[in-house]
Amino acid sequence: MKYGLIKVAAAIPGVRVADVEYNVQQIESLIAQAEGRGAEVIVFPELSLTGYSCQDLFRQQLLLDKAEEGLLVLLDFTRKLDIIAVVGLPVRIGSLLYNCAAVIQHGALLGLVAKTYLPNYGEFYEKRWFASNTDLMEQDIYLAGSPVHVSAAPQVFRTCDGACFGIEICEDVWAPLPPSNNLALAGADFILNLSATDELIGKHDYLVSLLAQQSARMMCGYVYSSCGFGESTQDVVYGGNALIFENGRLLSQAERFSLDPQLRIQQIDVDRLRAERQNNTTFRTAQDGALAQLVECKPITPRDFELIRSVNPHPFIPSDDRMAQSCEEILSIQTMGLVKRLQHTHCDKAVIGISGGLDSTLALLVIVRAFDKLGLSRKGIIGITMPGFGTTDRTHHNAVKLMESLGITQREISIAKAVKQHFEDIGHNMQSHDVTYENSQARERTQILMDVANQVGGMVIGTGDLSELSLGWCTYNGDHMSMYGVNGGVPKTLVQYLIRYMARLPHFAQQRDTLIDVVDTPISPELTPADAEGNIQQKTEDLVGPYELHDFFLYYMMRYGFRPQKVFMLAKHAFKDSYDDDTIKKWLTTFCRRFFNQQFKRSCMPDGPKVGSVSLSPRGDWRMPSDAVSTLWLKECEEV
Repeated sequence: MKYGLIKVAAAIPGVRVADVEYNVQQIESLIAQAEGRGAEVIVFPELSLTGYSCQDLFRQQLLLDKAEEGLLVLLDFTRKLDIIAVVGLPVRIGSLLYNCAAVIQHGALLGLVAKTYLPNYGEFYEKRWFASNTDLMEQDIYLAGSPVHVSAAPQVFRTCDGACFGIEICEDVWAPLPPSNNLALAGADFILNLSATDELIGKHDYLVSLLAQQSARMMCGYVYSSCGFGESTQDVVYGGNALIFENGRLLSQAERFSLDPQLRIQQIDVDRLRAERQNNTTFRTAQDGALAQLVECKPITPRDFELIRSVNPHPFIPSDDRMAQSCEEILSIQTMGLVKRLQHTHCDKAVIGISGGLDSTLALLVIVRAFDKLGLSRKGIIGITMPGFGTTDRTHHNAVKLMESLGITQREISIAKAVKQHFEDIGHNMQSHDVTYENSQARERTQILMDVANQVGGMVIGTGDLSELSLGWCTYNGDHMSMYGVNGGVPKTLVQYLIRYMARLPHFAQQRDTLIDVVDTPISPELTPADAEGNIQQKTEDLVGPYELHDFFLYYMMRYGFRPQKVFMLAKHAFKDSYDDDTIKKWLTTFCRRFFNQQFKRSCMPDGPKVGSVSLSPRGDWRMPSDAVSTLWLKECEEV
């Protein structure tokens, strides 16, 4: 389980009803394929050795004996294979017959799990043939020549590298209290489900929703295998479903209604799941009383690691199919946060510095939405341009044009004279474009905004975003400070996306060209002079690194607590066509160093709404000592 990932497989073999020998051959073929592709665990459909639709043939001694012989063949087949296989078969225990899942590895029968909930409604008649797991008395039995302990108690199986899984069978997951609830709470990282779900109109969509919700609720992986072509079609049809979920997200699915066997292989991120559970106090509380017997699996030969999961290089960006819905939701969160603050303070004036850059543009649009929602005049929005030593014509033009078209109050206050006087007062050489040169401009702008807010009885709205906060790319007590920060929960990549989205809306048709140009303008604080042609010379991403990389690092380190080694591996995969390893390593090191060094700025950041799953507010999601050291993280960055 290198990097916390385990490779699992859901298989749908060809089947002939009651032809155990044929079924075993089909199962063997898929086990061999999965093992050859590095799968560590494979699950097959319910009653896969005999076929699910045998009906009263389950009362035939010959079929039951052949099923046991088939299991013996599989045990021998797996003796030298490095894979755990979970197959379904009918098993006689005492005087009762059970619908079971057999867990086999290296020729050994590790465990036997009986189905708990037996459907006996509609087209299902399982109680006609099988007893429930609740009827099972604890005892030691021999099955296929192997001793195995059976009981009604839940069982969690632990692989040699520490990943844990539980098993439930078909109807179990449809029950009001699925066994997977207890199994996950007792430590199972993922659930295997051996199933035989027939196809009805609309049932598949419901099934996918059910499994997604169950994996999300239990913060687990879910590997589902349901029988397909070859089962009896006397009254129903089995379409074949191989589905792999992780915490509510569908990772892989097979083709339904296929005539051919199906094999779906995917990696489940156990680290990710455990991070979710560790951070969720509700899950921890629910664990009280959750018990299961722990079954240890056998060691396997280490294999070369290969990442087969897709990794989204822009994890903060909504998927295309949810683009409009997600963007509206984000903007509504920002807007309603500001609406409440304005209403609470009985304030009808908002003061904002407009630079013509991304962050101030998004903040201004949010303010406009808030004022429109409250029925306030847009003239109560005081937008101030404050040109300085690095301001370019392009950004200044966009700032002015945006304010004009939105109908807000405009003011322009140059900071050049005041900053020059300040340099004279403190004895600073203007030719030295150092941190004092830059930060003096940022603080002068903040002073102007604060004082104008006092002058008009208004509120300074901050523009700084989540990415800048993570890197500390803001001037302490300069652009770092405001009376309410609407962008504090929005990373830079998402800021760009939101502005592009709003540029496409009819409501902002008049501002469309300006908004697009704002997005296309190089990101810069514009604190050092432009070049000879008047173009931006100080480009943020040249200094601190690409924001798409930093947002990627931020997401995986803050959302899941991943160590630099794993973040680097994921970034290599996500950005393989954009950045080489040395570049990723360089900026990952920069991120870790700056994130620790700049915590003091986050410790006193302004109020502002949380927007997504990652927030750095000291009052909400992130509490960190300002004097914590980054030694461990930087050392691992050096070693990747």
